[in-house]
Formats: sequence, structure tokens, C-alpha cells
Amino acid sequence: MRAFALFLALILVTAALAAALAYPLYVVLHPLRPEWWFDRIGTRLWEFLLIPAGLVLLVRHLRLTRARDWGYGAPRPRWLRQFGVGLVAGIVTMLPVTACMLAFGLRTPLPDLTPAVLLRALAAGLGSGLAVGFFEETLFRGLMQGAVVRELRRPLLGIALVAALFATLHFLAREHVPHDQVRWSSGIDLLATAARNFLHPALIADRLLSLFAVGLVLGLTAWWTGSIALAVGLHAGWVWIMRATVGSTALDPAAPLAWMVSRDDGYTGWLVLAWTMLLLLVAVALRARFRPWRRSD
Repeated sequence: MRAFALFLALILVTAALAAALAYPLYVVLHPLRPEWWFDRIGTRLWEFLLIPAGLVLLVRHLRLTRARDWGYGAPRPRWLRQFGVGLVAGIVTMLPVTACMLAFGLRTPLPDLTPAVLLRALAAGLGSGLAVGFFEETLFRGLMQGAVVRELRRPLLGIALVAALFATLHFLAREHVPHDQVRWSSGIDLLATAARNFLHPALIADRLLSLFAVGLVLGLTAWWTGSIALAVGLHAGWVWIMRATVGSTALDPAAPLAWMVSRDDGYTGWLVLAWTMLLLLVAVALRARFRPWRRSD
């Protein structure tokens, strides 16, 4: 458990540091970029602190110096092929969720939806999907899961632990702070709000469990294939469709089945959980098709 504890400590320390430094950075950046919310600045600062700190403190300490330790050890043609397959699979497997949301009236097209607006939503979704896919899979399934599984030698436990942390961290800095209410303690307030979410688990169970299931699927594919290529593609494709959907439609909280979608992000929730569990069962059934690479390949 040493590797998992070190990664957890790194995340907590850098989150606390980002919370303390977010306000000074906001004071500097807000006049330059008024459209940036405080939570966005704090999140980007945390990511900036996390990556260098992880590289300096943990990579050498845990000897995660090989490309394979980061999830990039497979030969480039194979890695890119798996990434492409994952991206297509991510798009194809998330489109039914969006279709169900539209069919059930959970989300409705924006009143001013035009081809230009839709294209912007698709472009923004693609950029976000690639950034999130590469960053989060490198961190969670590459460095963290790889180190934890090697140390525990119990792959399923390691995958579940990382998936749980992956789901939990998505609740950091999820609330906008109005510009006129930003103060020196706003970063600490965001962390306190995230912590309070877990005092009322029933309010976040839908999104938390759906993200945990997503983490399990991504973790298993990375373990089965020996690299994060397929997981990066899947993650990028899922985020692409999700962000494009959120950017071109509006959530209808009055819909009869509105409980199926989380109010937190307007997309994840019980519907995504049910669909992801089905995908997990399909992936397990097709386990034999996932072949880890070897140096002789």
C-alpha cells in the first residue's frame, strides 16, 4: 500500500497548496481573463503543481522511469492503433447514452442551436477529451495503477483502489464561486465543500458510482493490454461525446426521469452507471481478445 499512500499524500498536499495559492493567482489573472472562474484557476493550478511534484518526488522514488511505467511502453504502431480503436469505441459506446437522454427528454437541444454552435461544441469536446484522456490516464492508469498493482500483486484490488480515488477526485472544485464573492479563503472553502459532499453520500452516489464504474473499465483495459493506449482512447471518446452533448443541449430538471442524470455535471448518474456496468460485462466476456504486448511482438 506504500505506493498508493504516497500518491494519495501527493494529491492531498498539492490540493491544499493549490487552495492556498489560488486566490493570489486569481487576483493576478482575473483582470486579464475575466471569463475564468475561480474554481477553474484553482483546478489548473493544482494540476500544474501535481505534475512537477509527481515527476520530482515520486517518479524517481518509486523508480517509475521507463516508458512502460507510464503506460507508453508498447511499440508506437501498436500503441497508436489501440488508441484509435479506443477512441472509436468510446464515441460509439457513449452515443447511445446521449440518444437515450434526448429520447427520454432528459436533455433538450438548445433553443439557439445552429450548425455553427454544434461544431463549436464538437470541437471543444474533442479538445477537452484528448486533454483529459491523456492527462488522467497517464496519472491514474499509467503511473498510479501500474505502481500500485506491481506492489500489491493483487491486480483487481489495485484497480479498484485507483478507480475509487479517480471517482472521488472529480468532486474537487465543482462549484463556481461568483466573482464578487471571491476572497482569500475561497480555495479552502472549495475543499471544504468537496469534503462536505461525502457527509451526504446519497446526494452524490449516482455520479460517484458511475465514475467508479468508468474507472474500473479503464483500469481493466489498461491491465489487460499492458498499456494505457486503449484506455486513453476510450476516455477521450467518452469525454468528447459528453462535453459536446452538454455544450449543445440543456438539462431538463422537470423531466419525469430526471433522477437518472446527476445535477452536478448534467450527464453522469444512474443512466451512465447502468450503461457502464453493461459495458463492463461485455468487456469481461471479451477478455480473451485483450492481448498484452510483449517485447517479441
